[in-house]
Amino acid sequence: MSNRKIVHVDMDAFYASVEQRDDPGLRGRPVVVAWKGNRSVVCAASYEARRFGIRSAMPAISAERMCPQAVFIPPDFVRYRAVSAAVREIFKVHTDLVEPLSLDEAYLDVTENKTGLTTATRVAIAIRKQIRDELNLTASAGVAPNKFLAKIASDWRKPNGLFVIQPAEVENFLTPLPVGRIPGVGKVTEQRLEKLGVRILSDLRSMELDSLHQQFGRYGKRLFELARGIDESEVVSDRPTQSISAEDTFERDIVLSETESAIRRLAEKTWLAYRKDSRIARTVVLKLKTREFATLTRSFTPPTPPSSCDEFIELALLLRKRVDLSPQQKFRLVGVGLSNFSDPEEEGTRHQLFL
Repeated sequence: MSNRKIVHVDMDAFYASVEQRDDPGLRGRPVVVAWKGNRSVVCAASYEARRFGIRSAMPAISAERMCPQAVFIPPDFVRYRAVSAAVREIFKVHTDLVEPLSLDEAYLDVTENKTGLTTATRVAIAIRKQIRDELNLTASAGVAPNKFLAKIASDWRKPNGLFVIQPAEVENFLTPLPVGRIPGVGKVTEQRLEKLGVRILSDLRSMELDSLHQQFGRYGKRLFELARGIDESEVVSDRPTQSISAEDTFERDIVLSETESAIRRLAEKTWLAYRKDSRIARTVVLKLKTREFATLTRSFTPPTPPSSCDEFIELALLLRKRVDLSPQQKFRLVGVGLSNFSDPEEEGTRHQLFL
């Protein structure tokens, strides 16, 4: 077990809470942050709305059905980013080792903190108090010896809660948990594990490393370690962007052959953002979401990175040929992106190897 002291902070119903804070008339009411209509999805739901079964990423029309009295607020990401930046300034008072995961959550390594507080728990208490006092918002926090455990802990007493997992408590805490609590274990992996007789982490701990590797490849080792509370991944501050992309939801579902204009427009938007990055992107990505909400991605890494917007557009359009679905299949969303970044110096060295 590592000697790190990690805090995971997760803002409570962040977008909805910002809306309720800024408009007292919304407090205590079911608030859904989403555009109303057939094409929209829920960005966030207040805890009052969650009691009706409303969750992020579900179709807004379903949310309307579940709770007709819900107040729908169109998202204001400029405001949410500003509040998120203020939260991160509070984090930076305590440690420079802050790894944001999104606008509303982050890992903090407080093994050594800047405020002289004697324990990681006291740091978490101080951070939550500052968020409440300075921003009039609440946050939940988890304190643990590593990132994996801290993230589970932050969800344990939501909303507005704090949960601490001490190193000596890790085994007793983990063993009864369902395997679905492990990051990366979605429904498919959970079903595969269930077929092996694995439902909770104590079942997973009984499996040999070789057996897990045979069943799940490299992820098998990760499962083996997490079942034992082992996670050596560090908190990485200022982590470089892994991809640059743009996506759009259509007003009406369309077939693949009708997506060209959207792909061209989104590729131009992505290329404009990419030009501000000093690194070289080597992989082109096309993302599609079917009318049934199934997501599929196709990617291609050409021998040399795309050097112009036109080249990028053509590669993105070509990726449609790798979508093996019926020509009548309709899609509700398309996205275009660039990923697999490398530094210009590294790219230059790679190029010279092939001269």
